[in-house]
Amino acid sequence: MDSAPDTSRQAHEVVAVFDDAGHPVGSAERSRVYDEGLWHASAGVLVRSGDGKRLYVHRRSDTKRVFAGHHDCLAGGVLDPGETPEQAAGRELAEELGITGAVLTPIARVSWNGRWQGLRLRCHLYAYETHWDGPIIHQESEIAAGWWWTPEELLTHLRDPAWPFAPDTRALLGNRVAPDVNRPGEQTGTAGNE
Repeated sequence: MDSAPDTSRQAHEVVAVFDDAGHPVGSAERSRVYDEGLWHASAGVLVRSGDGKRLYVHRRSDTKRVFAGHHDCLAGGVLDPGETPEQAAGRELAEELGITGAVLTPIARVSWNGRWQGLRLRCHLYAYETHWDGPIIHQESEIAAGWWWTPEELLTHLRDPAWPFAPDTRALLGNRVAPDVNRPGEQTGTAGNE
């Protein structure tokens, strides 16, 4: 979920920095946030079909600095300074999938203290969901491919620890990919390394 194309512009992009309790404490260049393992925040959207029976899954581009080539089911990215998680989720949904005007419902949040390829990644993660049957337009620099799966298809893949799936999204969503019926409300918590 954590957007991080490995380009000069993105490396110098300024993002919001948080303390371990989730309070904003300033800002820093994205490259510094990743290199030093600073706490930051990320928000993403789980896109369900209008009838709730399918989920949109995508493969992240191979040029991403974080989780390159991994699969994900959230369109999302890091919070800009002064931005709320819901604002970031809506912005990222529009940028990555071309979806605008969708109603976002909060479904989970977790503080994730993880590692990936030698990087310490510490992030407050926020997940929302929406229902959508309209067109999806990929941002090519972010998404290599995308498709609809049933929750069962995604869960089958998630049970395989070798399947390359964004570990922050795996920690955040837990059982939230289950079919869109009789699910409990928003979940909160903390998660460590996968």
